[in-house]
Amino acid sequence: MRRAVTFLVLGALLLVRAAGAEPPSPGVTHVSVPPGTSLVDWGAQLFGANCVTCHGPQGRGVFSALQGAGGTTGLGPSLQGVGALAADFYLRTGYMPLPDPADQPRRSRVLFSHRELRALIAYVASLKPGPPVPTPHPEHGELADGMTEFTEHCAGCHQVSAAGGYVTNAVAPRLSEATPVQIAEAVRIGPYLMPRFSERQIGKQELDSIIRYVVYARHPDDRGGWAMGHVGPVPEGLVTWFIGIAAIVVTCLVIGRRLRA
Repeated sequence: MRRAVTFLVLGALLLVRAAGAEPPSPGVTHVSVPPGTSLVDWGAQLFGANCVTCHGPQGRGVFSALQGAGGTTGLGPSLQGVGALAADFYLRTGYMPLPDPADQPRRSRVLFSHRELRALIAYVASLKPGPPVPTPHPEHGELADGMTEFTEHCAGCHQVSAAGGYVTNAVAPRLSEATPVQIAEAVRIGPYLMPRFSERQIGKQELDSIIRYVVYARHPDDRGGWAMGHVGPVPEGLVTWFIGIAAIVVTCLVIGRRLRA
C-alpha cells in the first residue's frame, strides 16, 4: 500500500514538472546538454543542428549560384560580425529558421525555447564582435516627430498607419506585433528588402520617436473620426467615392424628375 502511494506521489510530481516545462517544438532540432554547459557552447550545438546547412560552419555563410531571400547570393549569408542584434531579431520574430532560403522571411511562431534563444544569440554574438541588442526608450520620444519621421522613412512601404503593404515581389509586414526592441533592431539591420538606417540617418532620439508613434498607431485617438479598422487611406478613399457617386446619382434623379414635371 505504501509503495502504491509512493508511486502515485512520484507520478504526480513528474506530471507537474512536465507541465511547467517548455514543450518541445516541431520543426527544429533540440539539443540536450549536461548541467553547467555554457550558453555559447550550447548555442554552438543548436547552431550545428539547425543553422549550419545555410549559414555554414562558424556562421561563415554558404555561397552558391542560388538566389536567396532579399537578393542574397547563396543559401545563407555570413553571420560573423552581425552580433547579438541580428540574431535576436531574426530568432525572436520567428523569421528564422527559414524553411526555404528563397522565401521571404515572415513573422511566425518561435520554435525555440527562451533559454535556447539565449544560447543561439550568445553563440552568434561570439563569432566576431558586432552590435548588441538595442535598448530603445520610446517614452523619451516625441509623438509628432515620430509621425513625421515614420512618414518620411517608413510609410512608403508600411503605410502611415503601420498596417503593412505590398511592394515589388514582397510584402511589407504590419507592425502591430513588433516590440519596441524589434522595431529598433529592424531599423538598424534592414531585414530582407527593407533599407538599413544608420545612426547618421536616424539618430537615437528620432528612433525613440518613431517607436513611440508606431506603438501609438496601434490604438490611436479616433476622436471626431471613423477608424475603419485603422488600415490606412485606401478604405477612406473608397468610402469617399461611394458617398460621392451616391450623391451624384441622387442629384441626377432629382434633376430628372423635375425636368419631367
